[in-house]
Amino acid sequence: MDPVTLTTDRLQLRTFVAADIDEVCAAVQDPDIQRWVPVPSPYAREDAEYFVHRVAADGWRADTEYTFAIRADERGPILGAISLHHPRVGTWEVGFWAAKEHRGRGYVTEAVLELARWAFTDLACTRLEWRAEVGNAASRTVAEKAGFTIEGVLRSGLLNKGVLRDCWIGALLPSDLGLPCPLPYLPTPA
Repeated sequence: MDPVTLTTDRLQLRTFVAADIDEVCAAVQDPDIQRWVPVPSPYAREDAEYFVHRVAADGWRADTEYTFAIRADERGPILGAISLHHPRVGTWEVGFWAAKEHRGRGYVTEAVLELARWAFTDLACTRLEWRAEVGNAASRTVAEKAGFTIEGVLRSGLLNKGVLRDCWIGALLPSDLGLPCPLPYLPTPA
């Protein structure tokens, strides 16, 4: 798929480009990102180059991961990153991080909701999953504010820096956003 740009009232989500490498490298120096996000630690400029030129670009080319820089406008600083990845039979997973100086303003929640709408309407996504290591309260807060239902804990469900860790899992369905699902859904009776 060719990269797309998504917009909200406050944000622009677009693919990463070479000019973003230094900003990515600077943002990922944050100890919280290195603690909770499966990125190399320490994080060097070469890691940011690999992320921009290989991970982000190759994901679009292979239709396996759609990664976006979150910005307030074209020239503004990177507020964070968000991606859809691990496609499985109509289900995608969302992942994100926010630059430290831009946290707490609702940017990532807004980006998650825009990405979810795109996934449900343009990618025929039937279920959007979120996972985060147990204890990553900031990520869980974003997921809950975006409307995800927290479904439980997956034991040994997340690999981070060579260690399997327990993770929370949540899901957002098209109906949670008032959108139709491309397939019928029969929930278990209460």
